[in-house]
Amino acid sequence: MKSAVETLSPTRAKITVEVPFEELKPSLDAAYKQIAQQINVPGFRRGKVPPVVIDRQVGRGAVLNEAVNDVLPRKYAEALQENSLEPLAQPEIEVTRIDDGDVLEFTAEVDVKPDFEVPDYAGVEAQVDDLEVTDADVDEQVQALRERFGTLNDVERAAADDDYVVLDLKATQDGEPIEGAEVSGMSYRVGRGGMLEGLDEALVGMAPGDSTTFTSQLVGGELVGQDVEVQVTVHQVQEQELPDLDDDFAQMASEFDTVAELTDDVRERLTRGKRLEQAAAARDAVLEALLEKVSIPLPETLVTEELNARRQNLEQQLVYAGLTMEKYLEDEGQTVEEFEADLERRVRDAVAAQFLLDAVAKAEELGVDQQDLSQHIVRRAQQSGQDPQEFANHMFEHNHVPELVQEILRGKALAAIVEQAVVTDASGQHVELALLQPDGSIGEPPAEEPADADADAAATDEADEAQQQA
Repeated sequence: MKSAVETLSPTRAKITVEVPFEELKPSLDAAYKQIAQQINVPGFRRGKVPPVVIDRQVGRGAVLNEAVNDVLPRKYAEALQENSLEPLAQPEIEVTRIDDGDVLEFTAEVDVKPDFEVPDYAGVEAQVDDLEVTDADVDEQVQALRERFGTLNDVERAAADDDYVVLDLKATQDGEPIEGAEVSGMSYRVGRGGMLEGLDEALVGMAPGDSTTFTSQLVGGELVGQDVEVQVTVHQVQEQELPDLDDDFAQMASEFDTVAELTDDVRERLTRGKRLEQAAAARDAVLEALLEKVSIPLPETLVTEELNARRQNLEQQLVYAGLTMEKYLEDEGQTVEEFEADLERRVRDAVAAQFLLDAVAKAEELGVDQQDLSQHIVRRAQQSGQDPQEFANHMFEHNHVPELVQEILRGKALAAIVEQAVVTDASGQHVELALLQPDGSIGEPPAEEPADADADAAATDEADEAQQQA
């Protein structure tokens, strides 16, 4: 077999392959056997029809087509390996020549991974915000804890911000009640927001027994985004009484004996959370800084597919949230043009980052073992709220393990980059990245194993095979 590559663009190649006819012989023999099993010819048993009879009864062309369809995938794969090409999608294959007894020629156009020079990532510099936990942050958390243990007392006065009210809501349009847009006896905190636009403004000043009507828009259902009339009736106004912030409260609300101990614990928890956020920000900042040092050609087909996938995902999330795209853009303070430009920028950065991390993983000769795969499966299962064993079974059954392996390799590549980076905060202090895990994730690695012994053994085999594919 001979093959030649024509570079159509930095991310697309055309491969021309010539296959001598003797290399088609196993496929031709298999084609004759298969056709012999499918036809009935008087005087011959099924499956025992000679090739010459098949040529006369069915036609040599049908046999050649069967053989070509069988041999093309293998020869295409050989041509990729021979020319060190990494395809990104299914190829467009065209048979350009079949000389019976002489040669088969075909071409394959396919998007391929771009060739670029990986920049030096030793000592990449990046900066993140200072890690700061203020007294106000601590007070806010302690206040939220007090509110959890607060009591509600009925008051005979008009409602004000931060009061709780028990209310009924009923929406109508053109005087007709809207099915499913009615609630009764609901407790709501005035000023909380996030329910119906205009509700908080309507409630302020309403006393028990009062009713009023205001115009708003529903956040779900068939009339989402349309103006409707909402009638609200207040049955109770309640004032929240908070427990005193003393040692008795600390003992009731926590395992601590004093307010000082409780406050110190809150500050420590907030600091741990801030460290996680800072470590994640540092990881992202390092990758962004490295991307600025390299220009990576991107396949437009891949970019378009990712753009469409992200748009579709956002649209589904908005439907679940009962929001329209117009409302979402209004809340984000973006125009359609700004949203599209920002989305495309983020997609291009993400695709470029994948290529860069793949190249670093290859240069570092990184690998994936069973423990890597097991921990990654547990983490992915936890993120999606699934049982680790069920998640692992699904990944194996649907052949998604190579994708998981690629994720792990990219995470390891990112960890290798970050480990060598110089990260400082806004005050110029060095940022320790002890929370960065070997797979590039932030936090403690999961301790739970996803599978039993059989699944672990399968994971080992799958990891080895998938690593070679990746």
